[in-house]
Amino acid sequence: MSKDKKFYFDIKWFIILGIISFLAIFQLFPLGYLIYRSLFPDGSFSLMGIGRIYSVPNNLNSLRNTLICAGAAMFFGVLIAFPLAWLVGRTNLYFKKFFRTLFVMTYMVPPYVGAMAWLRLLNPKVGTLNVMIKEVLHLSENPFNIYSIGGLIWVLTTFYYPYAFITISRAMEKMDPSLEEASRISGASPLGTLLRVTLPLMIPSIIASALLVFVSAASCYGIPSIIGAPGNIYTVTTAIVDYVSIGSEQGLTDATNLAVFLMVMALLILFVSNFVVGKRDYITVSGKSTRPNIVDLGKWRFLITALVSIFAVIVVVIPFVSVFMTSFTVNMGKPLFEAGNFTFKNWHKIVTNKTIVSSLKNSVLSAIGAASFGMVVCLVMAYLLKRTTVKGKEIPDFLITVGSGTPSVVIALALIMTMSGKFGINIYNTLTIMIIAYMIKYMLMGMRTVVSAFSQVSPSLEEAAQISGAGWIKRLVDVVFPLIVPSIVAGWFLIFMPCFYELTMSNLLYSSKTKTLGVALYKFQTETSQQTASAMAAGILLVVIILNVVLDKLTKGKFSV
Repeated sequence: MSKDKKFYFDIKWFIILGIISFLAIFQLFPLGYLIYRSLFPDGSFSLMGIGRIYSVPNNLNSLRNTLICAGAAMFFGVLIAFPLAWLVGRTNLYFKKFFRTLFVMTYMVPPYVGAMAWLRLLNPKVGTLNVMIKEVLHLSENPFNIYSIGGLIWVLTTFYYPYAFITISRAMEKMDPSLEEASRISGASPLGTLLRVTLPLMIPSIIASALLVFVSAASCYGIPSIIGAPGNIYTVTTAIVDYVSIGSEQGLTDATNLAVFLMVMALLILFVSNFVVGKRDYITVSGKSTRPNIVDLGKWRFLITALVSIFAVIVVVIPFVSVFMTSFTVNMGKPLFEAGNFTFKNWHKIVTNKTIVSSLKNSVLSAIGAASFGMVVCLVMAYLLKRTTVKGKEIPDFLITVGSGTPSVVIALALIMTMSGKFGINIYNTLTIMIIAYMIKYMLMGMRTVVSAFSQVSPSLEEAAQISGAGWIKRLVDVVFPLIVPSIVAGWFLIFMPCFYELTMSNLLYSSKTKTLGVALYKFQTETSQQTASAMAAGILLVVIILNVVLDKLTKGKFSV
């Protein structure tokens, strides 16, 4: 508005309105309708549907299993992550950079691949590791059963502890080391300083990472469906998918109520993590760049490195090697290199089978669509957040954060119920609905990357361009974008990668023509051929590693695992 009170056209308002409209139609409305359907199942208010969660044995068991498994994965995940983060970031441990990369590798790998690997290793009858331990220790039967609560907790822990490891590691990097230095000068040992100074300072980050692991494990579908379901151990996510597959009215009602429970739990945890724990800043951050003190492990250095190596081999190396070995196997009950048991036919099949090739094409197209459209939204929102004072700019940012914190199965179910023609929009059984679902879930990854990049670009450069007569869009294209290209590339890849191998939402949203790679792999694993599924999983691992190398090169080492 000018001084004479005349209104002028400001494109920022229309862009914000467009983004809010998109999020309102495809995120806010579906999730709101899901809650409405839970509270008004027959058009009138009723809590009977919610009561069925606690009264129907199957629902109650699914809820109990979810809380037990997610809680245990949270506890053990943090128990593993904190000492590893400290050893890698704050000590003179051998091969620190290598271990850091290895420990976050499972963060970049689809969880269902880990489930497949441990299924191969700890199958109660023919698991490779089970059989080996039985023979070495001369046991009467195999010691482990992967189809159990313990097995499910183990796999969830091994694939979600990196979430805590990354969060805690980043917090440690920002710590001002002066308090630890004071502790050491006062005569405290390295262990005493860790327990009395470092650990208390890290409490907010530890709590935040614990909550992140909990909600991620509780929202997981791939691992419980592959490990839990065969042992009749169902979680909320597997129960929701089963109810939707049945297609009955009561089943859909139960699925809705379970989804609402999962969504409310996840959003409450998101609120606590961001607005309660996040406000409690126990960590002292220096105004200058700091370099944390490196603790000398002394005579324990070799032993601790050996123990960390053993952990890395068991948790990371053996499962991934198992997947690759299975992909070359004819008969899984025989050793790989036994005569006639080694083959390349599984790898040949994944590049020639029409179903797999079509699924790969759908995955690439939907991932590219989600990453590209998502980054457009992220770039515009990042600019509005960091470079303008326009009112309402926080609303889309809040909605993007809520979308990321909402479990995948909830997003998929909400879109099914609202985007199938009932309310005038019918995109069900199309790639469009998958692209939208992926954007809602994964845009935050790109958003945080480019927001951080905008923070590092001085506004004075744009001010100079503005003085020269450049408009808002021209300044964005000619000045800002060239300076944040590495972050744009990184954000694009961070959205693309999880979309490329996504399973949970795809398993509910796909049709015969839109089957994705994750769904095809899951079908081969559970219904057709575990060897072919292993070849596909190994292929995904290679793609993830290659993309990470490419990302590292394009961003000059700034963004990578």
